[in-house]
Amino acid sequence: MTDTAPEPVVPAEVPAIDTPPDRLSVNPRSEFYEPALLERGIGIRFEGVEKTTVEEYCVSEGWIRVAAGKSLDRKGQPLTIKLKGKVEPWFKS
Repeated sequence: MTDTAPEPVVPAEVPAIDTPPDRLSVNPRSEFYEPALLERGIGIRFEGVEKTTVEEYCVSEGWIRVAAGKSLDRKGQPLTIKLKGKVEPWFKS
């Protein structure tokens, strides 16, 4: 019989997710807002063209929301339009 204490179990580091989520929004009021993922940097390719002004996207439903010019709603948020097509998100870093 030995008086040695058992080795402490050290959890393995969780690897970074390599695929972006199915749905993400840049609006803090949205339930799909994830600041940690946004800090990492996400690029969106819509119908084969890279878009830089995407407010929200959904891969499974195939749409993005982009600002409709400089128009604002009564709460000061940009007016958006939904465009349907093939959405391909990726992490920039």
